[in-house]
Amino acid sequence: MTPPLPRIVLEHPDFYVVSKPPMWLTHRGRGRADLPNLLDYLKWERGEPNLAAPHRLDRETSGAHLLSRDAGAARDFFTLFRERRLSKTYLTLVHGHPAWDAQEVDAPLDFLGLSEHNDVLIRQGVMPGGKAALTRFELLGRRTHPQHGPLSLLAALPVSGRLHQIRAHLSLLGLPMVGDKIYGREPGAFVAFMTDALSDEQRSRLILTRQALHAWRLEFGWVGAAVKVEVPMSADMAALWEEAQ
Repeated sequence: MTPPLPRIVLEHPDFYVVSKPPMWLTHRGRGRADLPNLLDYLKWERGEPNLAAPHRLDRETSGAHLLSRDAGAARDFFTLFRERRLSKTYLTLVHGHPAWDAQEVDAPLDFLGLSEHNDVLIRQGVMPGGKAALTRFELLGRRTHPQHGPLSLLAALPVSGRLHQIRAHLSLLGLPMVGDKIYGREPGAFVAFMTDALSDEQRSRLILTRQALHAWRLEFGWVGAAVKVEVPMSADMAALWEEAQ
C-alpha cells in the first residue's frame, strides 16, 4: 500500500489546514533530511515558498496541521497560539476502560531526569513546581479487541501545551496510549526503537508502529469568523478501532 501524502483539507487566502500523515515531520529536523516533512512538501507541491508552520505536530502524530501562507498570517497565528485563543482537540486510542465519561487532569509536568528508573532523557512526569499542565478528556467509546483486549477511544483537549502533555497525563490516569514507546506499557521500547532494535514481541505489544494520537479538530477565530475544522481519524487508528467490538 502506498503511504499517504499530505492532503489539504481547507484552503483560505491566509492559511491551509492540512491532514498530516503519521511519520512525517512538520519541518526538516536537524540531521533528518532523510525523512519526509510537511513544510517542504507543500512548498514544492503548491509552489508557495512563504508557507510557514505556526505550530508543530510530533512526527508520529497524524491529523490537522495549520500552515500560514504569508508573514502577516504567521504573526497572527503566533499571537493566537501565545494567547491560547486556538484550541486543538486530539483523538487517541488507549489500553483499558476508564470508569468515567469525562475527566480533567490538572498536574504540573517537568523532565524526570535520567536515573536507574528512567533511561529516556525527554520523559516528562508530574513534578511539584513543574510547568502547569491541564488536559480535558472525554470518553467517546469502549470496545474490546479480540487480540489486544480492552481499548477506549478518547478525545483530549490540552488547555496548556506542554511537551508530551496528553501522553504523560494518560499515564497518570493508568490509561497508556496504544503504540506509545515512552509512556506506554512497553518500558524499553523507546530506546530499542531509537537503535533499530525493537523485538517482535515489543512490536506486538505496541500494536501500532507509532503512538495512536491524531489531531482531530482545530477551532479559532479569523477575521471576524469562527473557524472549525475536523480531520477524520487516520486509517491505521481507524482500522484498529473497527477490529474491536
